[in-house]
Amino acid sequence: MHGKFPRFSALPLLSVLISAALADDGRPAPSNVAGREFPRIHDDLRITFRVKAPDAQNVQVVPRNDGLGHAPFDMQRDASGTWTVTTPPAQPGFHYYELIVDGMHCNDPNSETYFGWGQETSGLEVPDAKLDFYDAKDVPHGEVRIRWYPSNVTGTIRRAYVYTPPDYDSNLKQRYPVLYLQHGAGENERGWSTQGRAGFILDNLIAAGKARPMIIVMECGYATQAGSVPTPGGRGNEAFGALVVRDLVPMIDAHYRTLSDRQHRAIAGLSMGAGQALQVGLGNLDLFASVGVFSGAGRNLDLKTSFGGALADAATANSRLNLLWIGCGTEDRLFASSQAFHEALTGAGIRHVWFGGPGSHEWQVWRKHLHEFVQLLFNP
Repeated sequence: MHGKFPRFSALPLLSVLISAALADDGRPAPSNVAGREFPRIHDDLRITFRVKAPDAQNVQVVPRNDGLGHAPFDMQRDASGTWTVTTPPAQPGFHYYELIVDGMHCNDPNSETYFGWGQETSGLEVPDAKLDFYDAKDVPHGEVRIRWYPSNVTGTIRRAYVYTPPDYDSNLKQRYPVLYLQHGAGENERGWSTQGRAGFILDNLIAAGKARPMIIVMECGYATQAGSVPTPGGRGNEAFGALVVRDLVPMIDAHYRTLSDRQHRAIAGLSMGAGQALQVGLGNLDLFASVGVFSGAGRNLDLKTSFGGALADAATANSRLNLLWIGCGTEDRLFASSQAFHEALTGAGIRHVWFGGPGSHEWQVWRKHLHEFVQLLFNP
């Protein structure tokens, strides 16, 4: 047999097969601009980024949250001026990232952009094989509407995103409870619909009979008093509570078929928005009976004095709060303070729900939080 067939080494063939498998492995990310092949997600959740920059001398992919890693990834240039890098496996979920091209920070032209980190930023959606509660499914869908309205508090025209449930336009006699849902620092009123997929989460839960049909209002968490000078070093959100109470809630009740009593009104948010939910919700229990806190319980809270003393007396707090829900990822830098808040509430005898699962300070955690929170919301 050896005399009839030439000898050969298996190693080059094996190398070719491995290279071919790697080249064929994967699929375009769902967050890509239509028709773009990269970023590409491999079966083991490695991510290959590719960008054309023939005149560049140095190109890097820079993650902006933990799910892609921490350090910049150096891209390698080929003879045509195309730069490529494959990262280690990513965590499922949504991740902000950017490119640095010869020292200039810029977005990836292959990916959709999302408002995060105070600017339009490239985003990567990595599907989770174990989770589909936030996917678009073949169920009745609600609508996310844009409502422009004048604010007396800020002296400006404001924009709110409003989710209405699937039967809103067909069941005209029905009125609905309302959840005011806030984003985090550096994001805006688009965040919960685009990064968070709040509409799909509610569509799927409502279709399964696991959540009550509700209206969700998503406003920008930044608001300053009309005519005021911005506070040096401040976030520019000092007037947000006044905006909600004096402008936003009355506008929503006037233009949508709401159940306008406090029992059917809730406020929740993530990170900065969680702090706002606590301040606005607990500070206005005549308007809100339920509060959701996603990765944002403050440090060293004194139950006797914080939030205008709303939690100073357990019996009073328990009688006024239908639902106080607190969640945080165990790898989040705010986990310790969130857990401390939970333990303080437990020690004081104040009823609440505590949800501490894996994850850091990122959207996959907050999607889970919303999914769990709304199933308990507005129940008798």
